[in-house]
Amino acid sequence: MARILVTEKLADSGIALMEAQGHQVDVKLGLSPEELIKEVPGVQALVIRSATQVTPEVLAAGSDLVVVGRAGIGLDNVDVEEATRRGVMVVNAPQSNILSAAEHTIALLLAQARNIPQAHLGLVNGKWERSKWEGVELHGKTLGVVGLGKVGTLVAQRALAFGMKLVAYDPYVSQDRARQLGVELMSIDELVASSDFMTIHLPKTPETVGLVGAELLGKAKSSLRIVNTARGGIIDEEALAEALRTRKISGAALDVFSKEPCTDSPLYSLDNVVVTPHLGASTVEAQDKAGATIAEQVILALAGDFVPFAVNVAAADASETIRPFLPLAEKLGRIFASLNDGLPGKLEASFQGAIGGYDTRILTLAVLKGLFSVASDEPVSFVNAPQLAQERGIEIQESRTVTVRDYVNLIELRSGTHSIAGTLSGSHNEPRVVMVDGYVVECPPADFLLFVRNEDRPGMIGLVGTALGEAGVSISSMAVGPPAQGDHALMVLSTDGPTPKEVIEKIASQPGIEEVHSVSAI
Repeated sequence: MARILVTEKLADSGIALMEAQGHQVDVKLGLSPEELIKEVPGVQALVIRSATQVTPEVLAAGSDLVVVGRAGIGLDNVDVEEATRRGVMVVNAPQSNILSAAEHTIALLLAQARNIPQAHLGLVNGKWERSKWEGVELHGKTLGVVGLGKVGTLVAQRALAFGMKLVAYDPYVSQDRARQLGVELMSIDELVASSDFMTIHLPKTPETVGLVGAELLGKAKSSLRIVNTARGGIIDEEALAEALRTRKISGAALDVFSKEPCTDSPLYSLDNVVVTPHLGASTVEAQDKAGATIAEQVILALAGDFVPFAVNVAAADASETIRPFLPLAEKLGRIFASLNDGLPGKLEASFQGAIGGYDTRILTLAVLKGLFSVASDEPVSFVNAPQLAQERGIEIQESRTVTVRDYVNLIELRSGTHSIAGTLSGSHNEPRVVMVDGYVVECPPADFLLFVRNEDRPGMIGLVGTALGEAGVSISSMAVGPPAQGDHALMVLSTDGPTPKEVIEKIASQPGIEEVHSVSAI
């Protein structure tokens, strides 16, 4: 059971999911930075939204933290670099609110085009102002979409239904993809100069902060209306206010601001501005999805499993083909560490067969996670495993091939002195060790294993079995690897517990026994 601290409003479904796993969930809303630092010690998971600032000080105080979960998309309030350095996984819910954000963008687009909030305010104040709030149609106008990610794509698709012409700026989108969406790609300067409406769908990064400033706005058509539901700070708000005041552009609709909450801004006094208080994800559906999604990610992280939405894991998402091999890869890493009596100076990880056609970086991380779990006293996760390898000077070589002999798939680990390989077998994908140090064997990757290299002659199996039986060590399974060449064989035995040191020494002292190696892979 872990302790989970929730510092902002989370859907009840998310709370219930975490509690159903036996975790203690403490909901403490509205904590000040100082209060958060006092609360976070002893917490394994911190669940936040956009208001809580996860600073280096918070991460330092949270020495037991395994995961920080952001119930939403943006992570500008989390120091991801510091979390990674400390081995803390950072996860979000990137698909939970994309539909709500896209719909809110369209709502603001229409509100800006037709002056809906201004007309509403006038009417409820007793003013019938039909001519004052004359608007414009969307049909036939050019919409510039800045950022063709998930939200930008949904906005573009919906804008097509209004009969708008679509142009976009996104250096990471191919021409083929743009053509599929019915969008013409261009530079941001060209987009601003040709658009009647512009919607922003970018993450907040050092490169995007202040992207829309006085210089860019100076290139805009006078008919331009800007909508931002992405992140505050991408637009220079002072430059925007000046452009709106002087009618260099026609209007703006903002859901996000440089500093939030924002209750006082020069933009608020302008009659060609529509504003909302960061409502892009504020729908019942989005909150339910965000709460449930982040709860699922936190549960996986606390269990040490693969987490699909981890943002600081140095690997692509695990495909359905790769994912079943993650436990095997970690187990092989554990066995390999024990087999080496510590960390190897060099580790070669080879992924062969069908899995060789996929991105296998997550499998390499799983191997490292298993390796350091046995050979290091430090907490290890998918996040900090590469950093631990670098700090200890371990050279990692990963190779992939779609060809393999005898098996559909194979994971093989090698160092200068030892090697081990494993696969998944049968209809239930049972993990199997199939090779150790060049000997062909087949056995389950159990928690306790005994490797015995001996002369290939009668009586050796009985000798080992008798020694274990007399010591009360139960043998769960045994595999014998005959010599490919030479006159030595390898026995691999799985036992119900660790083999006592004196029993290992007794077996090792017997004639014909060349080497005995006890492996604990838990």
